[in-house]
Amino acid sequence: MTNRPKRRTVCPLCNAPSPSLFHTSTRKNLERPYYLCHRCDFVFVPPEFHPSLDAEKARYLSHNNDPGDPGYRKFLFRLWGELKGHLSPASTGLDYGCGPGPALAMMMREEGFKVSLFDPIFKPEMSVLETGYDFITCTETVEHFCRPSREFETLSRVLKPGGWLGVMTGIRGNGVTFADWHYPHDETHLGFYSPDTMRWVAFRFGWKVSFPSENVVLFQNSSQKGAYSDLDSDLDSDSDLDSDSDSDLDSDSG
Repeated sequence: MTNRPKRRTVCPLCNAPSPSLFHTSTRKNLERPYYLCHRCDFVFVPPEFHPSLDAEKARYLSHNNDPGDPGYRKFLFRLWGELKGHLSPASTGLDYGCGPGPALAMMMREEGFKVSLFDPIFKPEMSVLETGYDFITCTETVEHFCRPSREFETLSRVLKPGGWLGVMTGIRGNGVTFADWHYPHDETHLGFYSPDTMRWVAFRFGWKVSFPSENVVLFQNSSQKGAYSDLDSDLDSDSDLDSDSDSDLDSDSG
């Protein structure tokens, strides 16, 4: 395998050209390359190796995400416990990528918060993306993004100024080599973020970022952009963020 994708491609997060080969999986039923972007430090699976929508859905349905399972609730509390102290009682939220069993939303509602749900497969209610939110949760979601640039733009658009975005995902580089890490072994995991990747995301959208605990990232919208305001045009013109068009990605199916 060469050190470049067979087809022309760009980083699906920052749109930088010429990613390099980072790792090749030869596991049975998971033979695919992983590429590294040298601008934002994002590692990703090229679109031609993405699973079909049916395969994705089947994989998600195989997870045991019972909202009543104490172990699963404890797992989700790793994010919620870090986030909720930043919220006022009247805060409204969005569980983005809620999956087939929205356990986290149930936990947040139990504490009196009003929470809307969105999931492109199980809860594709586009109307919930037509308003702004004080907080957004993404638990075990961002690694599934086929087009992370678009997804983060959506999150930026609906996150109110001063609002919080809580992300929980496996963070690359926590003392484990990529080859030995379990996270890339899931065929629906398409993107792998390092702390530097998360810092790039924060810079891109004018957010503050912190890493309060393992695999938990908190962003705060410290700009005046969001909740349906336009993205900052100054960022688009910044020389560090110049990139090729993402038209190749636009034509790919998830």
